[in-house]
Amino acid sequence: MSDVKMNGVVKMNGTENKTPFLIGVAGGTASGKSTVCKRIMEKLGQVDMDQKQRQVVCISQDSFYRELTASEIAKAERGQFNFDHPDAFNETLIYDTLTDILAGKMVQIPTYDYRNHSLRKDEILTIYPADVVLFEGILVFYFPEVRKLFHMKLFVDTDSDTRLARRVPRDINERGRDLDQVLNQYMNFVKPAFEEFCSPVSCLIILKSEKL
Repeated sequence: MSDVKMNGVVKMNGTENKTPFLIGVAGGTASGKSTVCKRIMEKLGQVDMDQKQRQVVCISQDSFYRELTASEIAKAERGQFNFDHPDAFNETLIYDTLTDILAGKMVQIPTYDYRNHSLRKDEILTIYPADVVLFEGILVFYFPEVRKLFHMKLFVDTDSDTRLARRVPRDINERGRDLDQVLNQYMNFVKPAFEEFCSPVSCLIILKSEKL
């Protein structure tokens, strides 16, 4: 079995040839994307199943954040790096990984460490060939070539005040941020990036421009 390692992700040749139904789930920060995916898996009885037996699996776009330079990590620690901009992600790796999944191949994906702003290459999620694959993230529909891969597209539309109210305690309690850092990052990066790259209006503009 051959494998290729790129930016912490090992892509492997699978033994089964199963083409999954690929669903993209987008939405702003703390909109409930992960919860929606979890509920889908719960309704289908997939949560407590062994990874190899699951017919529905979920992948987070966060696993495809690109590796930061030393200076970018320093900015991130001060809350001055824009993780909501398309440039923060490895677009090529997202496309290649989803293409492999659609080809029925098994892939291995690292977990993202929000506290240290890096990929946990020692915590690997193996994605086996499945019937349905959910791919969720803030910019799932931003990259044109990636967007074309989805058989279905879902957008979790949640009021901005609700999203901020959820993000503040999450980032403080789970990700080690302080209140000022969370609010400054939201106003300077998160909110503007949502309006430019993620919101339904921006998605409609992108989709419309493709048809011209």
